[in-house]
Amino acid sequence: MSFGRFDRFQLRLHDLRERENKVFIERDALHRGQSGQFGDALDAGLMDELVGRIRKARENGRPVIMAFGAHSIKNGLGPVLGELIEHGWITHLATNGAGIIHDWEFSYLGESSEDVRANVREGKFGIWRETGFFLNLALCVGAYEGLGYGESVGSMIENEGLMIPDRDKLHDLIRERLTVDPDWCAGACDLLKKMDEFKLPSGWMAIPHKYKQYSAQACAYRTKVPFTAHPMFGHDIIYTHPMNCGPAIGRSAERDFLTYAAQVHRLEGGVYLSVGSAVMSPMIFEKSLSMSQNIELQHGRRIENHYMVVVDLAKSEWDWSRDGEPPMDNPAYYLRYCKTFNRMGGTMRYLCADNRRFLLTLAETLI
Repeated sequence: MSFGRFDRFQLRLHDLRERENKVFIERDALHRGQSGQFGDALDAGLMDELVGRIRKARENGRPVIMAFGAHSIKNGLGPVLGELIEHGWITHLATNGAGIIHDWEFSYLGESSEDVRANVREGKFGIWRETGFFLNLALCVGAYEGLGYGESVGSMIENEGLMIPDRDKLHDLIRERLTVDPDWCAGACDLLKKMDEFKLPSGWMAIPHKYKQYSAQACAYRTKVPFTAHPMFGHDIIYTHPMNCGPAIGRSAERDFLTYAAQVHRLEGGVYLSVGSAVMSPMIFEKSLSMSQNIELQHGRRIENHYMVVVDLAKSEWDWSRDGEPPMDNPAYYLRYCKTFNRMGGTMRYLCADNRRFLLTLAETLI
């Protein structure tokens, strides 16, 4: 049965610079020394324990992975994340599609966070020419070049542009490599299709990013620290743009998932931070840890000395460390992030805190 599909080429796209935003990165970026502005002091015992585990993990060459929701970027914490990776305290950053978008909009425009209610009513929410065009094109080029989702965008920000291949040479390469490397050819065909649809000239496409010093993605790309993205199809505003290419997103996001899983595989003696991610972080972690345990058990080993701290705003009256998993008739059972990480072995701690207070305090303590 054939069903009708929405034609995004019929959309009237709007200029990103015309959009009214709520957050301005030069005004709202956060830096070390500001933690006292965001709520009460954190649980001193838990923070001491966490800092000690992070220091020990890095001394032993073990990873410190941080997965986070988009609000950590919207709250102006990009520079703080950058400092943590530049100083070697965080070895892997992972976020969702919205985190990628806010970081890019800050880098490109210096502003982000639109009025969703008003713009949906006007048929404008998410339908922004530059955000949809440049991010989707970066993913098409990145998938063709063998990059992951986060690396594709980080490269565009740091290098302030994209290299569009020669159309005729690309045709010839596809014909030459079709039988020996069909996966590469599929990515090349996706890029070629978008080049034709949008009549893109070959060569360097300069894309200035005036505010890239605030970008966690650019910092990760520059320092060669993995920054992975774990999107869900249709969740992000880039899916509204006709430049959007599902196969390119699939290829780059799959690479990121496997890069992330490889880091989780090394988590014995390491630290995992899940900050403000109610769904993405617990879901990708449990699959990655299960795959990792599968491999380790084949060699007579097990990942069991991993330390996890989950940070969110929701108050939990349940003591997960002392009492384990609550019964199904207790509302605490439905705190997905606590329940999932509590099932993952190792040591899990839950901290109810503003992500600004937590990350600023962590940076101020470690750096």
